[in-house]
Amino acid sequence: MVFSAPSFLSRLARPFTSSTRLAVADGTSGGSSTAAAIPEGAAKATVAAGCFWGVEHIYRKHFGGKGLYDARVGYIGGDTSNPSYRAVCTGQTGHAEATQLIYDPSKISYRQLIEFFYKMHDPTTKDSQGPDRGTQYRSAIFFHDPEQERVARDVTDKANQQWWGGRIVTQLVPAGTWWDAEDYHQLYLDKNPGGYECPSHFVRNFPDLK
Repeated sequence: MVFSAPSFLSRLARPFTSSTRLAVADGTSGGSSTAAAIPEGAAKATVAAGCFWGVEHIYRKHFGGKGLYDARVGYIGGDTSNPSYRAVCTGQTGHAEATQLIYDPSKISYRQLIEFFYKMHDPTTKDSQGPDRGTQYRSAIFFHDPEQERVARDVTDKANQQWWGGRIVTQLVPAGTWWDAEDYHQLYLDKNPGGYECPSHFVRNFPDLK
């Protein structure tokens, strides 16, 4: 596995603390002592778009106070139980660094969240995002039910045609077991304003999808 030395090594310099985490088969946020309670009627969406610190941070900045209850970072899409950050960073567990969004569907639609996903990162680079290289940095949508799959595929097709010139390589796959990342990763950029941010994480000024 080849990694970009400056970004990868700067991330490995962070302490590898551990926390008690639970597997949640359908992707529900949970397992960490800091997990927020999920309000009744809330919905969830799970996406991967490279370094999860920046994905969580940019979703909170855009949707905070507008119906987003919580955004947590974690690991999904792999075949190893209770993966650690160190293990995921090797690219050998099969997991993606991902963000799980808990939101009020009466205020935010799943379509809005997926359209934003295609604006806030580069979905055209396979197994990489910015300088970060490896399958853990892949672009992916982990859908939780048939309606989410339908919406995700529709938005992906339109974004591919209208925004990204047919170059999207994002995976669309069913959500499997979700593992919360270690506590120190949660709200990482709020706690560490000078921390690493992937340069591809910014909101593109695209026209509305038709």
